[in-house]
Amino acid sequence: MDGMNGYMPVDSRREADELKAARKHFSMLGGMFVLGTILLYAVQLIPAIIVGVLRPEWLINPDVALLFSSVPMYLAGMPLLIVLVRIVPGDRLERHSMKAGPFLVSVIMCFAVMYASNIVGNIITTIIGILKGSAVDNVISDIATSTSMWLVFLVMVICAPIMEEYIFRKLIVDRTVRYGEGTAILVSGLMFGLFHGNLNQFAYAFSLGVFLAFLYVKTGNLKITIALHMIINFVGGVVSKWLMEKVNIDEYMRIVSEGMDAETLMSYVMEHLSGWIAYMVFLIFVIGMLIAGGILIVVNLVKKRFTLNRGMVMIPRGKRFRTVILNAGMIVYCLFWIVMIIVQLVM
Repeated sequence: MDGMNGYMPVDSRREADELKAARKHFSMLGGMFVLGTILLYAVQLIPAIIVGVLRPEWLINPDVALLFSSVPMYLAGMPLLIVLVRIVPGDRLERHSMKAGPFLVSVIMCFAVMYASNIVGNIITTIIGILKGSAVDNVISDIATSTSMWLVFLVMVICAPIMEEYIFRKLIVDRTVRYGEGTAILVSGLMFGLFHGNLNQFAYAFSLGVFLAFLYVKTGNLKITIALHMIINFVGGVVSKWLMEKVNIDEYMRIVSEGMDAETLMSYVMEHLSGWIAYMVFLIFVIGMLIAGGILIVVNLVKKRFTLNRGMVMIPRGKRFRTVILNAGMIVYCLFWIVMIIVQLVM
């Protein structure tokens, strides 16, 4: 009779209030990221437009173009994003240290996650490229191969890991872990993956983001995830760039496109023999990381070491996606970056 009179039981009313508050919280988080992203683009575009008008020849140099893009982003855009996101209430995680052994195990698993998801991403983009009749541009690869080594190191190994770990691990996880560690980890990975704005990077950025978020949730120690991020970017950016230069990949592609003349190919291989030996060693390293990391992940799964704790606020099953994602702020954030990814695919 109480239900017929419009009376809602106390527990049901409390749950409805908590879900409403949670949806508002996630909407605010997504909204701050949307606003921060707009400001980030603005601080990047304004200097580029000014230089493009006054000194367009400067932007022909890949190093100068990357500097005009990255310096405003790291010195102004991301700090503004941080200020906005910090408006959203958060919680402080308990901090734990990590010994050398577990850290090494984390490094190996990190490489396995990154390489496996990168393979999946490349397969997907290759299929899309075949369907559309032209290859999908790999933005990060183009930047890494066209710019100088010192700039790749500065941007990819120093600036990116520090800023991205603070924003996408600490800020996001601290503000979502109250709704459960699993929720915090998935939101961190999803927002991190989408933020890269292209499909080539989304697969491994999402997977790597989930793994790093798990480590941050369990340790509360941002130095650990920053160090792992730096190692991954050093190998994926600096080492890969050095190998491509050692084997002179542009010359190799030219020989392949001209018909793979045996004499020319043999001359090229002998001239760059040290580079190809280094490249083969690197491939062995990649395969080794995939196998060793895969085994470690399976062992940890079997031993149930990837356990996740519930949060202070419990979102019932069946209502999590609607609460966490289907709100104004998160919908706009996701749609914005999905559109950016689609544009990158069709261009």
